[in-house]
Amino acid sequence: MRGAGYAARPVSPIPAATALRPLAMGEMIDRAATFWRAHVKPLFLLSFGFTLVNYIATKAMLMVNQRLAPLFYTGNTESRAQLDPDVVLPQAAITVALWTTLFLFLLWVYWLATVATSRYVLTAQLGEPVRPAEALRRGFSRLGTLTGVYLLSLGWSALVTLALMLPGFLIAVIGVAAGLASGSNTLAAVLGVVGALLAGLGLVAAALWYMLRFLLVPPVLAMEDLGAWETFRRSGQLLSGRVEPGFLGRVMVRAMILFTVVSLILISVQLVSGLPSWLVMLPYGNPFEAGTMARTPQLLLVPVELVQTVAQSFFTPINFVFCALFYLDMRVRREALDLEHQLDTTAPAP
Repeated sequence: MRGAGYAARPVSPIPAATALRPLAMGEMIDRAATFWRAHVKPLFLLSFGFTLVNYIATKAMLMVNQRLAPLFYTGNTESRAQLDPDVVLPQAAITVALWTTLFLFLLWVYWLATVATSRYVLTAQLGEPVRPAEALRRGFSRLGTLTGVYLLSLGWSALVTLALMLPGFLIAVIGVAAGLASGSNTLAAVLGVVGALLAGLGLVAAALWYMLRFLLVPPVLAMEDLGAWETFRRSGQLLSGRVEPGFLGRVMVRAMILFTVVSLILISVQLVSGLPSWLVMLPYGNPFEAGTMARTPQLLLVPVELVQTVAQSFFTPINFVFCALFYLDMRVRREALDLEHQLDTTAPAP
């Protein structure tokens, strides 16, 4: 009778507990894509609001820049080059300041979106019920800590960027000084080009380092109740060292490879989704020039851009899911989170 009673009870296994294990790099990408397909609707709901905010901010910044720096949205390059530098330089400074501010805001929104989505993904992976609204509440409840870590990351990355670009600047300065001393313009030009190339490579390396070094900050904010400085250090600890023997066993190398693959997927999607807006702008000039966007009627451009925003909201969460799964994999490998979770979820024997 007892055996029959137990057989009649429905068994509700916890698939996430059995699925928690160290993942190979290919498995992680496959699991991220599988989770995205299985939860495409809630992930879209989480992503659409942030993507729409980004679109509105970008559009507003473009309109403000057109009013404050109209020189870069009218005419052509040759006519601008012939203008007085006293006219060009102030508007160029305004343009750089506005778009830098927009970039920093978009990056902050990206972190906030990743926190909310990571909360949803990780809670679901641990076999617990979760709704998009709860994940959003978690993200906004961590807003102050997120902003603090974000400011810390900007300060630290500024020092790293300066260190990586400094050799190129020094070579360029030495080249100019040597050219003036010797009267050789060729030497100054060669060293100047080499220095500029090295400085550019340093800037690219600094940008890649920033994305990798702070890759796990949003998942840590989503799942762990730590302060800004503790979160800053915790994300660095999870990405340090190695988890397997060999070159590919280094955590930063694994993160770089996986992040590059996911980024290429998203860039391909964005290029495809951007084709309609380019076709709309094509009759009014080069789609890659800022002036063409200003000349294109907004009644034609805005609907197409909104469709592009919806398409990006469908596919952008793949990156958020990958960040969450990478954080989960690091905790499984370093802290045996899979065993701990099994012990917490296994019912005691009668």
